[in-house]
Amino acid sequence: MKQSGWRLPDILAILNGVPHGVALLDRDARLLGMNHALEALTGYPAAQVEGLAADAVLCSHLSHKNPLYRQAMEGGGPVAAEGDLIGASRKKIPVRLTVSALGNGAAADGGLVMVVEDLSLFRALEKERSGGLEAKGIIGHSPQLRKVLDFVPVLAHTDATVLITGETGTGKDLLAEAIHHASGRAAYPFVKVNCGALPENLLESELFGHARGAFTGAHADKPGMFRLAQGGTLFLTEIGDLPLPLQVKLLTVLDDRAFYPLGSSKRVQVDVRVVTGTHRNLKELVAQGRFRQDLYFRLNVLTVHLPPLREREGDAAFLADHFLQQFASGLRKTITGFSAKAMARLAAYAYPGNVRELRNIVEYAVSVCRGSEITPENLPEYVAKAPPASRPAAGQPPAAPVPAAGVEPSMEGPAGEANWQGAEKRLIMETLLRCKGNRGEAARALGWGRSTLWRKMKQHGIG
Repeated sequence: MKQSGWRLPDILAILNGVPHGVALLDRDARLLGMNHALEALTGYPAAQVEGLAADAVLCSHLSHKNPLYRQAMEGGGPVAAEGDLIGASRKKIPVRLTVSALGNGAAADGGLVMVVEDLSLFRALEKERSGGLEAKGIIGHSPQLRKVLDFVPVLAHTDATVLITGETGTGKDLLAEAIHHASGRAAYPFVKVNCGALPENLLESELFGHARGAFTGAHADKPGMFRLAQGGTLFLTEIGDLPLPLQVKLLTVLDDRAFYPLGSSKRVQVDVRVVTGTHRNLKELVAQGRFRQDLYFRLNVLTVHLPPLREREGDAAFLADHFLQQFASGLRKTITGFSAKAMARLAAYAYPGNVRELRNIVEYAVSVCRGSEITPENLPEYVAKAPPASRPAAGQPPAAPVPAAGVEPSMEGPAGEANWQGAEKRLIMETLLRCKGNRGEAARALGWGRSTLWRKMKQHGIG
């Protein structure tokens, strides 16, 4: 490689200040040197790989036989492509390679310079924005669950209160956290409080904090969960168990964004989004006088219902395989899967405890299994003897579809479905107008992929 008076060590010293990986190659795409960033990315010291073919070190599909290198050499470049790099750790790293010829004009005889950009962070953010929620523990492919997950961007792009309903074990806390991480408050805390886990006096202190000397044992000021969640999201699970006196105080906080800690005369201002969850029917609790109607209306701004596992077509088998791999790996067991009879038993079970119960069942089965697959004998006895689950008739919607923004959670069937569809259609149209018809920009604003936006526009008849 011609260096025009520059020595290779001098060039590499300059390149060490570049934040991306950079390699210098000869005309045969052999490594002449790498900067420190590329050494860290590949895991190879430059002195160890000097003189080797670039594709042998980077282990990507972009070898020196690829047109990428030839185009850069013949045309002067730059030529770019994306792929996966596999370094010394044998882990796949998504990268963008940009190759340029060193020299003047076509058929340059000065070798090549290659810039390697690590795209791992961008891929993670892209997955997050496109609604990829498996990282949050929300796993499943059923249409019933996908409808809920498609609604997450709608819930995330507002500060309105959210009420998540669903049976115990359906994953309400995971959905609340997913909404938080998809929202503009993701950089701030996500705090979870179980409203049914503590007696009233301790729960008030837990939520709103207390001043020193407020009660026996209060030896210091306590900030409370509202203040700890400042700027972020406070998830109040089992909101139906919140005592009536605290319901009044919560309503005041939601309206005024301020409260008085227990035993204090100093008013505290907070900026917190409240998401609530319950397995109870709040409307029935209101009729029984156990839940304030005004608080119910205040919480029921945006509502989403998580379907029980028995209504999620095919998800039980999918989740069982997921948990099997998880526990088998943790216990260092080689278990290939479930026998046909064991899977039939799992498919017929009603799962009153939903996903949480299925997880426990698989953990038990993996723990006691001594063979290469899970058999019915490895399942808990109550699963084998349980009657088959009752399921909705073919073509019928689940018992509690996802309601629309602003509608009551008791709305079921076609009316609730129509309202939800209408809210989603309005959101898409408003976003398209705000983005001046740019679908790519609208998809990013909604947190969807372009294909998801296209599919939903077609579904709603938006041209």
